[in-house]
Amino acid sequence: MPAFLIVHPRDQRKDDVLVEDPHLALTVADGWAVFTDEHGICLAVPAALGAQIQRVDEDQDATPEPAPQKE
Repeated sequence: MPAFLIVHPRDQRKDDVLVEDPHLALTVADGWAVFTDEHGICLAVPAALGAQIQRVDEDQDATPEPAPQKE
């Protein structure tokens, strides 16, 4: 399941946010990081905020298992 951690600069004193959803997608356009799901936009973060966005879902680093070999 796609999951992103939004980390704000310490001087802003804002809580970090974990966003996850099976249909979550991230798009960056016009100075905004826009998260959408099957219903549309669910969160938008302005680039000027200085937040860092990290993908943290477990599937991102998963390597596919090889297909079974026919004998």
